[in-house]
Amino acid sequence: MSGQSEPAVARTGHGCAWIVAGIMLLILAACTKTPPEQALRDTISDLQAAVEARDASTMASFLADDFIGPDGMDRDDARRMATLSLMRHDSIGATTGPLTVQMQADHARVNFTVALTGGSGRLLPESGRVYAVRSGWRIEDGDWKMTSASWEPQL
Repeated sequence: MSGQSEPAVARTGHGCAWIVAGIMLLILAACTKTPPEQALRDTISDLQAAVEARDASTMASFLADDFIGPDGMDRDDARRMATLSLMRHDSIGATTGPLTVQMQADHARVNFTVALTGGSGRLLPESGRVYAVRSGWRIEDGDWKMTSASWEPQL
């Protein structure tokens, strides 16, 4: 034809096989989904980070619209309570103990302890307390949302 030789990859056909294999691996990686329990654990970790970052609006984004807390607390009440706590302390610490997760289809119950500390940002916190937390969660549009929470002081 033009007198130019075809590249070695095109002559052997191996180049196409590697390209197809690479595309298949990318497709499989894209289709891999985080298991529900791990996604829930990641969500709780993100919530903990939002508390420590003092970000009340991000904290509220983890709550379902129909969230219910102690004494009839709703989502707006929880947001207001978080905002007041953040205003009271320049620095917030939240250290969770091991999570006990009970999965049920698109719902879950998660129990854990959390040590909350607050202070002026100096070396030592000015206040601190440990709570036992019981929470309910459900998947909404692919994201875990907290539907309920109750907590009791420990120690």
